[in-house]
Amino acid sequence: MLKLRFGLKDNFRLHEGDALKFDFTNLTTTPASLRVVGNLPYNISTPLIFHLLSHAHLLRDMHFMLQKEVVKRMCATHGNGDWGRLSLMVQYHCQVEHLFNVGPGAFTPAPKVDSAIVRLTPHKVLPHPAQDYQALQRVVREAFNQRRKTIRNTLKNLLPESAIIAADVDSTKRPEQLDLAAFVRLADQLALLNKA
Repeated sequence: MLKLRFGLKDNFRLHEGDALKFDFTNLTTTPASLRVVGNLPYNISTPLIFHLLSHAHLLRDMHFMLQKEVVKRMCATHGNGDWGRLSLMVQYHCQVEHLFNVGPGAFTPAPKVDSAIVRLTPHKVLPHPAQDYQALQRVVREAFNQRRKTIRNTLKNLLPESAIIAADVDSTKRPEQLDLAAFVRLADQLALLNKA
């Protein structure tokens, strides 16, 4: 349908492929030049957002319609039960804005869930840059694999308690109680240990 409607226009190019594998550098190498808009299926929304974040330097902004619960998790703050891996990693890269909700009545047939529109704007300067981004990913993943346990227990395979204390983090707290800056400090401790 897109080819039939727009295929002869000079300013239209259709790139067909798997969005989860698409290399966005094929579109541009100019920083902050891409604007991504989509109505994302629930089952690929999180992996697709993580894939897009790996190209954050190319993105001016992203606007998505998602299941309302996913947007709630993306916008969550620490100390909240919705705070988790998705919240942390999206907020590491972007400012997150829940713009508005879209009720089931807006669709035919009506789904059984509410939707919401979210805007993600990559930070021009990261508020809490990690020394090693992969270390941050590992720490966050491990911490939230067992979110009801204390940081001391969830990270015991990555960091000794002395490294957690050196990061100025209370090792008796649960992952959802720590803010982004604390996770970056933990990741920096892991990066230090990996260099040693």
